[in-house]
Amino acid sequence: MSNAVYILVMALVSFAIRFLPIAFIRNQIQNTFIRSFLYYVPYVTLAVMTFPAILKATDSVIAGVCAFVAGIIAAWFELSMYKVAIICVAVVFVLEFLV
Repeated sequence: MSNAVYILVMALVSFAIRFLPIAFIRNQIQNTFIRSFLYYVPYVTLAVMTFPAILKATDSVIAGVCAFVAGIIAAWFELSMYKVAIICVAVVFVLEFLV
């Protein structure tokens, strides 16, 4: 019985999230704060889901943090995603091998 309630609540929340904006927001949003907030929501959501996985994907949290920092530095220098990924994997490989 409780599983059915959980599923019903999740279905209602999912429906409300998708239906309410369509039902109540008819015109284009003019507020610059709300527009910028909605622009960054997908990026923040991706970051929130990815960051814990980066730290927990390795045997050592230190290796994950070092790979994360190396990835940020590589991305700062505008390297391609492929090169950033290779650098992160190499950092994790070396640190896991040494520790």
